[in-house]
Amino acid sequence: MSTGHILEVEGLHAHYGKSHVLQGVSMRVGEAELVTLLGRNGAGKSTTLKSIAGAVLPTGGRVRFQGADVAGQPPHRIAQRGVCLVPEHRGVFKLLSVEENLLLGQRRESPWQLDDIYRVFPRLKERRRNGGGQLSGGEQQMLAIGRALMNHPRLLILDEPVEGLAPVIVEEIVAQLKTIKAAGVAILLVEQNLEVCVQLADRHYIVEQGVIVHEAANADFVADHQVKDRYLGVGLA
Repeated sequence: MSTGHILEVEGLHAHYGKSHVLQGVSMRVGEAELVTLLGRNGAGKSTTLKSIAGAVLPTGGRVRFQGADVAGQPPHRIAQRGVCLVPEHRGVFKLLSVEENLLLGQRRESPWQLDDIYRVFPRLKERRRNGGGQLSGGEQQMLAIGRALMNHPRLLILDEPVEGLAPVIVEEIVAQLKTIKAAGVAILLVEQNLEVCVQLADRHYIVEQGVIVHEAANADFVADHQVKDRYLGVGLA
């Protein structure tokens, strides 16, 4: 893996009204690296993702993507640069077919075209004529990721992609994310399922009350039960 960082976040602040949600978040994601952002509910995870993608306007700090400062740019500009956020609610168009949903995200220069998506997500190929509203939660998640890939992401940002999904579907999505990562796409992941996080990640950050309180490589994180207990309140089997 190259040492270059595709994303560098420095001292990021964000507010919702008077509430100071992010209080100086700093983190980075390397080329083709998968990094998780962990923390309890309300710690600032989703706000961090949205601030990077431009959906929330940062009130301080810097977001550098491929060396350019993008903090405060409108979301479509940041997306054009190759930052794709797949939000928690997935944003699938229920009245359009699976294939129509995918084609909405299509960019001619993307290395990911329809056939590539169907290769990684065979379920979507089977369901390509079905309406988005007829899909299961897992299939909708695959569709949202597939559509983001067609938009030529250099950084894929995922907010709780396997929440509430059956274990067999979770396994499928983990395998798909490994394939996407192996193809060179950097991934920033927020996910409560620690089992999934440690299967996928190179590194982990933990955010608490709007500040990064811990950073660790995956092997160190897996071995460090104290940290998991202290900040996440969970033991890993």
